[in-house]
Amino acid sequence: MNKWLVGARPRTLPAAMVPVALGGALVAREEDVVLWRWPMALVVALALQVAVNFANDYSDGVRGTDTDRVGPMRLVASGSASALAVKRAALAAFAVAGVVGAVLSLVVTPWLLAVGAASMLAGWFYTGGSRPYGYSGFGEVFVFVFFGLVATVGTSFVMLERFPGGAWLLGTSTGCLACALLVTNNLRDAPKDALVGKSTLAVRLGPDRTRALYVVLLVTSFLSLVGAAFFDVGALLGVAAVVPAVAVSRKVLGGAAGLDLIAVLGATGRVQLVLGLAASVGMAITGG
Repeated sequence: MNKWLVGARPRTLPAAMVPVALGGALVAREEDVVLWRWPMALVVALALQVAVNFANDYSDGVRGTDTDRVGPMRLVASGSASALAVKRAALAAFAVAGVVGAVLSLVVTPWLLAVGAASMLAGWFYTGGSRPYGYSGFGEVFVFVFFGLVATVGTSFVMLERFPGGAWLLGTSTGCLACALLVTNNLRDAPKDALVGKSTLAVRLGPDRTRALYVVLLVTSFLSLVGAAFFDVGALLGVAAVVPAVAVSRKVLGGAAGLDLIAVLGATGRVQLVLGLAASVGMAITGG
């Protein structure tokens, strides 16, 4: 497989796609909706996800915190690509997000530029800069806000130019699942992260409380989805994801560690994908 495709981490892309799908499906059948803005919002979300992935690869690589990692290959740490090349890839992806986002801001409202700028700065300084907040246990906050609330509510807003109440609950639902992905990743890497001074939330909480947090995130996601059904009953189709969610929760609580958590990461991504696609189809059909 092409190294740049691997470096873009395609398995993380559902975390960008699902909130856009949910936010768009919620408003897709409104009379005054502007549907062509939906795919543009998806481009912005995907470009930001890829940009963050490359930015993390670059920053972790030059710091040496990705050495001897348990998970998939990283470009800089493995020597597959130079740090400068990976940095340029990150900036190029940020540029794509910025250009498409700027077009949306021109037709919707200029303050979207500020939201976009905040998203890009948050993505870069997650592991970049002299004091990356991802190294201090705040990565989950970034993921919940930007890959949950901002992506979901933002998609609904650019399509409808108002804030539907259900979007906040859908954003909470998908934001919790995105955090569960990060928690799984950090639980896997916690032993090595602790050695290099990377104090992620998993390092701070310890393995037992991190496993409990994982389950709390999944439960909160489904409760938020049920709440969203009061705004659009079609969202309830997403409850179909409970079956794989229960199975993967048992693995986490059962003590899955190291390489076993790579499978958990994939299973968590499938939970998010099933929830997102099922709820989106349900809302697109019912329209309330």
